[in-house]
Amino acid sequence: MRLSDGRELIYFDAAARPGRDAADQRGLPPATADCELRYDPLLRAWVMYAAHRQDRSFLPTAADCPLCPSAGGRRTEIPAGDYEVVVFENRYPALLGWANQHARAGELLAARPAAGRCEVICFTSDHEASFADLGPVRARLVTEALVDRTTELAALPGVAQVYCFENRGQEIGVTQPHPHGQIYAYPFVSPRTSQLLRSARAHARRTGRNLFDDVIAAERADGTRLVRSGRHWVAFVPHAARWPYEVHCYPLRRVPDLASLVPAERTELADFQLDLLGRFGRLFAAPAPYVCGWHQAPTRTGRRDFALHLELFTVRRSDDKLKYLAGSESGMDAFTNDVLPERAAARLRELGR
Repeated sequence: MRLSDGRELIYFDAAARPGRDAADQRGLPPATADCELRYDPLLRAWVMYAAHRQDRSFLPTAADCPLCPSAGGRRTEIPAGDYEVVVFENRYPALLGWANQHARAGELLAARPAAGRCEVICFTSDHEASFADLGPVRARLVTEALVDRTTELAALPGVAQVYCFENRGQEIGVTQPHPHGQIYAYPFVSPRTSQLLRSARAHARRTGRNLFDDVIAAERADGTRLVRSGRHWVAFVPHAARWPYEVHCYPLRRVPDLASLVPAERTELADFQLDLLGRFGRLFAAPAPYVCGWHQAPTRTGRRDFALHLELFTVRRSDDKLKYLAGSESGMDAFTNDVLPERAAARLRELGR
């Protein structure tokens, strides 16, 4: 359906049910955004600018939450009185449309429209829940929604990569406490993915093998950093983890994106993700703030070299201490970690149920 300002909204349900036909009664003006991309020739990376995002709501109470269902005369982003999983275009996107401003050419000082799409995915209508609380049926539904959105967005002209992620916790910078994630359809390949592909191609030239396959095999053979192994998936703390507690989760069959997973892999994934997030919730006296992101291959390049994987990490290093990105990390991207990966893995294994 369409919200009153023209943005798209899609409901996902685990079983067939009558349509959710409530209309958006807010009468919002047409959606617009001031978005721009500027290219950094030194780092060979695009930077997104979205000044209008300064006006988005900041840590609203449950009574004012824009991601809860509409009820009792209070109108939110979701017109229905209840929902299971819902996806809609972000009201304050970093990327919008395909022709919203004129490009400025320039070999060094290049700029162009921040074309693309930003979506919000709400995992549940329960404001007080978390992803770890969802249960396997709802977690599988979230996966199916991400598969759908990855497929649809990747097919749009100009989309170079689709990134699905969840930020949780004020320490991470979350501005909406309702359990939700985001989906970015970039018009460029992200700097991190570009670096991974350069490393994978160099490894292939040197050895004739796939770098991701070799890293997974090495971690499984070593075993000291494994957190969980399954029939279709494996989760481990990387040998050179940058964050205090960081887990990478890979399917054992290399695929480029979520849409390439078969049903059995999607089912086991739901259990893996709930388990890993549950362990993170038990790490400290309070649930760990985290970033949980799906790294997928670009839509049109590098798909044979890349391996879909989930990266989950927290900025908390103890009950009362955070890992701040200070001078070395922020200034030089040179990390110092306070927790040895083997100790982090051992602690996460202890927290399994």
